[in-house]
Amino acid sequence: MSYHKELAAAKKAASLAARLCQNVQKALLQSDVQSKTDKTPVTVADYGSQALISFVLQQELRAEFSLVAEEDSKDLRKDGAQEIVERITKLVNYSLTTDGSYNVTLSTEDVLKAIDSGRSEGGSQGQHWVLDPIDGTKGFLRGDQYAIALALLDGGKVVLGVLACPNLPLTSLEDAGQHSPNNEVGCLFFAEVGGGTYMQPLDGSSAVKVQVSAVENPEEASFFESYEAAHSMHDLTSLIAQKLGVKAPPVRIDSQAKYGALSRGDGAIYLRFPHKGYREKIWDHAAGCIVVTEAGGVVTDAAGQPLDFSKGKHLDVDTGIIVTNQKLMPLLLNAVKESLKEKAPSS
Repeated sequence: MSYHKELAAAKKAASLAARLCQNVQKALLQSDVQSKTDKTPVTVADYGSQALISFVLQQELRAEFSLVAEEDSKDLRKDGAQEIVERITKLVNYSLTTDGSYNVTLSTEDVLKAIDSGRSEGGSQGQHWVLDPIDGTKGFLRGDQYAIALALLDGGKVVLGVLACPNLPLTSLEDAGQHSPNNEVGCLFFAEVGGGTYMQPLDGSSAVKVQVSAVENPEEASFFESYEAAHSMHDLTSLIAQKLGVKAPPVRIDSQAKYGALSRGDGAIYLRFPHKGYREKIWDHAAGCIVVTEAGGVVTDAAGQPLDFSKGKHLDVDTGIIVTNQKLMPLLLNAVKESLKEKAPSS
């Protein structure tokens, strides 16, 4: 089955949302009053991104619609939230006007309803869109990496994914560091099942097919992990890297931008080991997972099992998530197994 129409709608929706987020981040970074505790900008961008994506998908596909997403409008309907709702509505309408495809002005109620279309639970039956409107909120607030991550599940399987990474350099991170020397940033990665993975600049110019790194020797491999120590156990990942013989220091970046960078071969390995008790959400991995696998990579849990997106909003994974190319995976799984054994408290 082809998902061309859905993929075109997803690319359009994610690109528009990326533009909205860029406008908010730009204003945030230019303001002198940016306090570390003020989460308003990310709140506005988060909800605005979700409302915009929900609206565009419904306009483009004109079909029954199920969206599993991170946000709902509960907090926005509370007393005192009116000003934020108006800011979100203004932003969404500004984005729609500048795009010019839709001759509409949404009311605040339209925007709240669009946000609330993300209340689906997902599951193994039928089609469900899966959205993280801003993945990497801390990166967003710091002016660093974040992603708009949108995927489609059909019968519990991820069949397409789009990752918009507004701050990711168009050239390899290894060449550019995290910031591109000539400011060429903003990538859109997209993949459809059986069709490979492509990357294009966010401005919509021509797409190129990408492949994961072909590195076979772990000593030549570099690896990604979460920027925040709270999101992944850095001591465990460094032990795994040591066992593998990885020489390069880890590249720490926020969000599913890591999956995008990995799909084009910037690094060869991504390790994510959350702290005990944390349950992975499907919107944190669905788009990234297909973007990497269609580029020739492998995504599994720590026991080597594929990720199962058919169980609702959560992924039941064994300990962590590991991503690499097919050649390195057996070696990586081995190093993971040994490291987990070493780290386990002796009974």
